[in-house]
Amino acid sequence: MLQQKLLSHRGSVETDKIFSSKELENATNNYDKSRVLGQGGYGTVYKGVLPDNKVVAIKKSKISDQRQIEQFINEVVVLTQINHRNVVKLLGCCLETEVPLLVYEFIANGTLFYHIHDKSPSSSLTWENRLKIAGETAGALAYLHSEASMPIIHRDVKTANILLDDKLIAKVADFGASRQISLDQTKVTTLVQGTFGYLDPEYFHTGQLTEKSDVYSFGVVLAELLTGRKVIFSDETGSDRNLSMSFVSTVKEDRLLQILDDHIINEDNIEDLREVAILVKRCLSVRGEDRPSMKEVAMELEGLRIMKKRRREKADLYAEETEYLLTEPKHYFSIDVGTGTDCSSTDTTTGYDSIRNHPLQPPDDGR
Repeated sequence: MLQQKLLSHRGSVETDKIFSSKELENATNNYDKSRVLGQGGYGTVYKGVLPDNKVVAIKKSKISDQRQIEQFINEVVVLTQINHRNVVKLLGCCLETEVPLLVYEFIANGTLFYHIHDKSPSSSLTWENRLKIAGETAGALAYLHSEASMPIIHRDVKTANILLDDKLIAKVADFGASRQISLDQTKVTTLVQGTFGYLDPEYFHTGQLTEKSDVYSFGVVLAELLTGRKVIFSDETGSDRNLSMSFVSTVKEDRLLQILDDHIINEDNIEDLREVAILVKRCLSVRGEDRPSMKEVAMELEGLRIMKKRRREKADLYAEETEYLLTEPKHYFSIDVGTGTDCSSTDTTTGYDSIRNHPLQPPDDGR
């Protein structure tokens, strides 16, 4: 099945390496528990080290039912057609084992979910970092929707599927649920699949998947970045609340400051936060046709970053000019009219010290 699918898409991106099961056993020290990077309903991801000392991430599915095998094949086929700096790179797979294995580039800094919701001070992201990560993720999704050889809908956009490298560059991951749609299609009817809290309500009710379904899910990611809250969170009364619904009503009621993450608010970025909040509200529109495209979202976020950079450069320039004006030496003239000198012999010097060392003498009567 995999070979047939890859053959049908030949010419898009070079087919990845096929690893042997022995190679991957050795790379993970026989799937030792100390090598586990993460676990979920899909299975387990292990850290592996190849013979050339290249560090990789190896995804091992839990079970080998037909659906898991189809997702495995789907992910390989989709990722062999993607070449984008903000999409995690698939390096290869193993076809020998009953349970499918996928080998990815290793992304050192974990998930965006961890960085938002882990409460240790060292993990808290600045607003600049959050805006950059949002822009990079939006750019990757826009690429999938409009620049890939065949449009790709991710279908499971969430903070747990956005990885960060050691420079906090975003990498979109986990394409097992993704769907490709032909250029003449705008939507496809499927069994509803995704993660509760991120799932597009229109897709949930109709089963019709469109690119705007990813836009909705990305809107939830943006709401997480702004609030620091999980998609289902407890309010002041202890009741469970849905983040997307709560966020939209808060923005409508002009109570944004009550829900923003304290880590990111300062007097310099309030307007940026408001603009992103309005963008989130548009992404979370109930009707897909009322949402912006991912390309529009990416452009808005990039525009905000550029404006922020210009404001900072302008502020730095102003600070430099102010410092220069305050520290530049002042020029004074001191005229030495000491006794025995010709009135034409004047000693002109500069600075405060020259005045102190050569005090002006009282003038003669002029006679």
